[in-house]
Amino acid sequence: MSGPITRNNGFTLLELIVVLFIIVLGFSVVSLNLSSGNEATKLKIAARDLVSALRFARGEALISHQEMSVIIDLEANTYSVSRRDKLYQIPKSIGVTVVTAKSQTKGTSLAGVRFFADGSSTGGRVVLKQGNLSWQIDINWLTGQIDLNDKNVR
Repeated sequence: MSGPITRNNGFTLLELIVVLFIIVLGFSVVSLNLSSGNEATKLKIAARDLVSALRFARGEALISHQEMSVIIDLEANTYSVSRRDKLYQIPKSIGVTVVTAKSQTKGTSLAGVRFFADGSSTGGRVVLKQGNLSWQIDINWLTGQIDLNDKNVR
């Protein structure tokens, strides 16, 4: 007696290829999101580091009763704090724009913000931009207060 013919219920090659294609597509989307998040994080870290340097300079001016400056080199993407030997690097992929008092610029590449013994400053604005992401740092001339604002284009 011969029984009914049974068919093996497996997957076809076409079904396996479609599933593998969907998995590869999913991984590529995830990796793109991770890399763009990495750039956004790098930009945010650079902005916060610069804000810390500005706040440090203001605090030192108040404590020491001496003027302090933060000088930004727009060509080299670096900045420094007066009376400190360290040069701080901003990643080259980040564009820097500075609006400050004319007395605080040297040529076209150096710009700075000076903090006075009473906490006031020459004021200004620094914008760090990478792609369509940007952070804006505002320095109030009267109070010397430093504000960091997320100006990301959505």
